[in-house]
Amino acid sequence: MEAYLDNAATTKVSAAVMEKMNQVFMTDFGNPSSMHQKGMDAEQYIKEAKRQIADTLKCEPSELVFTSGGTESNNMALIGTALANKRAGNHIITTRIEHASVYQPLLFLEELGFKVTFAPVDEAGRVRVDELVDAVTDETILVSVMYVNNEIGCVEPIAEIAKRIKEKNPKVLFHVDAIQAYGKMKIQPAKEGIDLLSVSGHKIHGPKGSGFLYIKNKTKIKPILHGGGQEKGMRSGTENVPAIAGLGQAAKDMYANLEVNRKHLFALKERLAERLSKVEGVTLNGIPKEGIPATAPHVLSVSFAGIRSEVLLHALEERGVYVSSGSACSSNHPDISGTLVAIGVKKELLDATLRFSFSVTTTTEEVDYAADCVETLLPQLRRFFRK
Repeated sequence: MEAYLDNAATTKVSAAVMEKMNQVFMTDFGNPSSMHQKGMDAEQYIKEAKRQIADTLKCEPSELVFTSGGTESNNMALIGTALANKRAGNHIITTRIEHASVYQPLLFLEELGFKVTFAPVDEAGRVRVDELVDAVTDETILVSVMYVNNEIGCVEPIAEIAKRIKEKNPKVLFHVDAIQAYGKMKIQPAKEGIDLLSVSGHKIHGPKGSGFLYIKNKTKIKPILHGGGQEKGMRSGTENVPAIAGLGQAAKDMYANLEVNRKHLFALKERLAERLSKVEGVTLNGIPKEGIPATAPHVLSVSFAGIRSEVLLHALEERGVYVSSGSACSSNHPDISGTLVAIGVKKELLDATLRFSFSVTTTTEEVDYAADCVETLLPQLRRFFRK
């Protein structure tokens, strides 16, 4: 049996998305900037995808810019707004648990002379809002907080953060990395006070290399790619029409069944959490006092005392169970997870933690099989590891 439980890293492209993309690849393959009919047909896919995504966010299609994925969206949001607003100030605030595609652009901006403050989080991964707000000054131009953490699945109080930072400094722009939240949660940027919102397609059964950035109308931002002026000058380069069409289809499908999907994902998460929590030396990470329903439905972080995560990961892989030892985007680097350190995970568990993540296609049988494998393997590996 095979159990793919690494859906926070990437999801399988859906049949509907494949069908839509194939239509573009094989039939409507024109360049959307071309003036002839083939070009206009291709352009219609872009317009359709923007309408589909705008419907999910209750925003205007004109507020969306298509990108190559979450990393580009985050870079565009952070670098583009920082450069556009540097006369208003040079201070940026983020948290200690952000993804590398936020953290690294901010380090780059520090090299350009911007000052970055990293707000702390509690033991469940939630931002300490009072301390974040206290850090806001007249020089603060941008705050960036992820909606859902990609490693432990904690959900941040986005609307509260937006309200409080803007009360203290109305000129502050608020960016949200929603790459793990979009498609799993109801998100309305205008209602929640979000100025910029990053999304990636391959987390929601869309294609890799697809994504978008929501930019609230009249937000001051500079493009970071220059060329032919596509996407109203914000993202030059010939649009990846098949990927855009697939992304629009994926967004439409995920939100058409949002509540059913959430119920299914939470059931899987709670089932696996219950099974694993009964195993000796197992700790669940990022679960607040309110319990699992207060977290994202598709991510479960688990620490296993007495065994290295890499050893257990590959032992599970040999049995057809696929999980992650952290963020897939940083899995090639041996550095200890900054998220686990920030929430106070014990030192001996920092390199003993796995992430299980689910999708709408994950079955109860897969979860039970994974739990069975963990229960069987752990005692064997611990005896070997202690030697």
